[in-house]
Amino acid sequence: MSAVGEIIQRGLYYDEIEVGAHFLHRPGRTATEADNVLFSSLTMNTQALHLDAAYAAGQPFGQRLMNSMWTLATMVGASVSQLTQGTLVAQLGLSDITFPAPLFHGDTLYVDTEILAKRPSASRPGQGIVTMRHTGRNQDDVVVATATRIALMWRAPEEDA
Repeated sequence: MSAVGEIIQRGLYYDEIEVGAHFLHRPGRTATEADNVLFSSLTMNTQALHLDAAYAAGQPFGQRLMNSMWTLATMVGASVSQLTQGTLVAQLGLSDITFPAPLFHGDTLYVDTEILAKRPSASRPGQGIVTMRHTGRNQDDVVVATATRIALMWRAPEEDA
């Protein structure tokens, strides 16, 4: 152990989260063809818009689209180290999910999170419920996805409070 003690990387406890806070999760993540093919295959999503370049070329966007579930999962994942690593009890739900613009191979996804609401859990002492909105933008600052997420979070241990 060092002279100043050990520092463990973690997210924020319920008590440390403020309504209205806005987090920019960096670095971004550049979407690749391999990401799209692997994710689509792993999730048994055979949609030709993700896997078939010739087919997708004849569709309105003219190229394969990134699987929107990859985009959603990456948005949530980008927030973990800053918000929920080691402080999340459970994800309670996702809602209001939108994909207003496409994400393509080679685009970079940047994610930010706004804290919308929080309240102590009525049934689970030592825990609280946090509502947040994740927004994903591409490298041109175009919104490609949004999602509202509700998470059950640990309250700070007494020694950390």
